[in-house]
Amino acid sequence: MPENPFGQVLVALVTPFTADGEVDWPGVERHIDSVITAGADGIVVSGTTGETSTLTDPEKLRLVEVARDVSAGRAKIIQGGGSNETAHAIELYKKSAHAADGVMIVTPYYNKPTQAGLLTHFRMVADATDLPVILYDIPGRTGVPIRYETILRAAKHPNIVAIKDAKGDFSEVSRVLNQTDLLYFSGDDANVLPHLAIGASGLIGVTANVAAAPYRTIVDAVNAGDLATATAQHRLLEPLVRAIMTHVPGTVAAKYVLHGLGRIGSPRVRLPLVGPEEAEAAVIEDELALVHDVAGADFRNFRPDRNAAAGGALPKVAGTTR
Repeated sequence: MPENPFGQVLVALVTPFTADGEVDWPGVERHIDSVITAGADGIVVSGTTGETSTLTDPEKLRLVEVARDVSAGRAKIIQGGGSNETAHAIELYKKSAHAADGVMIVTPYYNKPTQAGLLTHFRMVADATDLPVILYDIPGRTGVPIRYETILRAAKHPNIVAIKDAKGDFSEVSRVLNQTDLLYFSGDDANVLPHLAIGASGLIGVTANVAAAPYRTIVDAVNAGDLATATAQHRLLEPLVRAIMTHVPGTVAAKYVLHGLGRIGSPRVRLPLVGPEEAEAAVIEDELALVHDVAGADFRNFRPDRNAAAGGALPKVAGTTR
């Protein structure tokens, strides 16, 4: 297995907004510092969880710069997001190169390219950067999986060194680990421990926004061959993962929980995302009532604000492209 240039506990960072939907830059800084302090050694900014689809390019570029400055070498910084336009993705990653330690290329969404189109997209973006590349395979959002054969071909590119898996096909994980030198990152919070158990290098997690420390414990325990400790943490995390990943989009639930814990100033998301409706918020809170003994997630003083979370915001400047 090659050297890991990204870290093992990577947080798919939420982007804190103000109540009117603008990026809360001081809140971003505080949140990045908090997750690094809790044990994250990698931060993915402007990914799906960071609401990349409704961030402008200037916001994406500033996010990676702010993350670099706050990290001050304590964690690796990965520019996520990408684009379903190859030229746009290339431009974004080129402009991020001075501040990032790596890039994550999501499968082009909506246009539904063939596997040949996917491979060409990945290769051209990887050709345009000297940074190590993580491919992001999430067919539930993009509509197109990266087929096994395409992964094998992409893995031959010298800059493509890792894949984030959100398909949940464990047999394919093992097959790719056997046939390539790719680092494998779990992209499904519920499956972090099973992925690690069969050889994954780490995780890129949403729930880690709320509780990074247990994932640090799981990774360190797996590294030490201590399955009992890793399993115990996995089981404690289960209701928190269910609360954040099951009922509404992960970024919506994560912001609702972080705000209820007093760790971000607003639970606001950008349209077309909206905050949880009453019934959804109630189910999330029922799940959270089952959480106990999770480091960094003490819900005894949880104060959710359903009114503050309701609806979604339109940013003052629209558009994600140039």
